[in-house]
Amino acid sequence: MTTKSVMEIAEIKEYLPHRYPFLLVDRVLELEPDRRIVAIKNVTINEPFFQGHFPHYPVMPGVLIVEAMAQAAALLSFKSKGDKRDENMVVYLVGVDGARFKRPIVPGDTLILEAEKMLEKRGLIKYAVRAKVDDQLACEAELLCTQRLITK
Repeated sequence: MTTKSVMEIAEIKEYLPHRYPFLLVDRVLELEPDRRIVAIKNVTINEPFFQGHFPHYPVMPGVLIVEAMAQAAALLSFKSKGDKRDENMVVYLVGVDGARFKRPIVPGDTLILEAEKMLEKRGLIKYAVRAKVDDQLACEAELLCTQRLITK
């Protein structure tokens, strides 16, 4: 696999509002606007969730794997529209369908996050997402997202 990046962490932070410990995308390797994205999350033992999940056998929680895939999809949405982060704009995850977990994610893994845009209709975007480790499928799902202005 190539290590050439399309986006490094500084640029990712210009598009996603998430910050440590909840920013779950470290680098973008491929990006085709309005079509697909491939990003990575380097999983380390220093992740705060490993203290309790599980101390005797650290495994990345499934909800955080789904969140990492959703963040990759949000990056694709923002980059496709050319929208940098705005304090009043957020991409909400509004649906998760068919989530399947195939293997545990453990410290030392490099999680490859793939999101492919399936359809966009009435402000909703549907993505087919996958997470892989060493070309092995770890998780797959379909995500439904929407971009909204927030009011304070």
